[in-house]
Amino acid sequence: MDNDEREQIVLAAYAMHGVDSAGRRYPEPAHAYRSPYQRDRDRILHSAAFRRLSYKTQVFTGEMGDYHRTRLTHTLEVSSIARTIARALRLNEDLTEALALAHDLGHPPFGHSGEQVLDECLKQQGGFNHNAQALRICERLETRYPEFPGLNLTREVLEGQQQRAEKKRGAQSREQGVKSARPANLLSFGSACSPLLEVQVVDAADSIAYDAHDADDALEVGLIDLGDLLEIPLWHEASERIGRRFGNLDDRHRRRAIVHEVIDWQVSDLLDVVRAELGLRRFASVADVRKSPLIVQPSTALAGKKSGLERFLFDAVYHHPTVLVKRTHAQQVLREMFDVLTETPAQLPEKFHRIAKSDGVPRAVGDYLAGMTDRFAFDQHRRLVQG
Repeated sequence: MDNDEREQIVLAAYAMHGVDSAGRRYPEPAHAYRSPYQRDRDRILHSAAFRRLSYKTQVFTGEMGDYHRTRLTHTLEVSSIARTIARALRLNEDLTEALALAHDLGHPPFGHSGEQVLDECLKQQGGFNHNAQALRICERLETRYPEFPGLNLTREVLEGQQQRAEKKRGAQSREQGVKSARPANLLSFGSACSPLLEVQVVDAADSIAYDAHDADDALEVGLIDLGDLLEIPLWHEASERIGRRFGNLDDRHRRRAIVHEVIDWQVSDLLDVVRAELGLRRFASVADVRKSPLIVQPSTALAGKKSGLERFLFDAVYHHPTVLVKRTHAQQVLREMFDVLTETPAQLPEKFHRIAKSDGVPRAVGDYLAGMTDRFAFDQHRRLVQG
């Protein structure tokens, strides 16, 4: 049985089938035993940008210990959750995994604090967001194949990433009170259509992962304690469920059980909502999905609890004084390197000289800085700025 036959049996009519892919920018013959989305997954997995995620901040820097998530472990956790949801809904698991592995590929060092400072530095060039940067990586910056630039991923993976980029850009514009504009480095796929269900699943899995794991990491590094979280309705109810199931547990086992429950509860709730929507809408094809509003989202009740947890994390964790001190230092490091390299672009590696000729020096510097790991950024700052 080949991949097309297997998908015809296993996947639902509303799933994205590999045989229906819009293909790649640079046409390639079909692979003998891998679907197009398996090939996408493997290309992302073997990319240099993916490996660098291992040393990029999720929320907490390496100076704060080695238990907490990095950008790579977060990506793998999102992929695991997304695959579980995709399989339960009979969606294309290979496409979902490729989308999940690519979703944070464009993150710069130092997490969202690094993204914020690069967005400020590149304001005159259209700004910076990590979803758009992932497209630049996949289309231009990775150079692993002699036949084409980038990774030559399928249109579906690139389209999904672009929709994430435009969603992020729209959110940034609303926050700043300005009209959203398409960044010059985004592709044109007709993304006014609703995302594929596989794309929606990855977005949901991302939210599920960070709601559970950012709280877990904050507890581990001591920024908050379990009592703080147990005042939040989502964690309080999850704790009560664990108590009914297991009785009294010590704090460490209780915490880990709650984390598992928070994830499982969110996934189960999401599946209930989506299955009900699928039953009502009776999608017969991907075309029906594209004409429909988004359906992969939590119930109203759980969405309210998630919002309460996220507000708590924003105030108590992401803006904790310890985090802010490290964030300020990291932003200073990137900003100073940006200034030095834009003034003396000859110090850029040769690859980025070519980018500077086509896209301008500031964008080339942004690409170089965004590709750095946290550790390499500090090393280069000592070389370039501190002398």
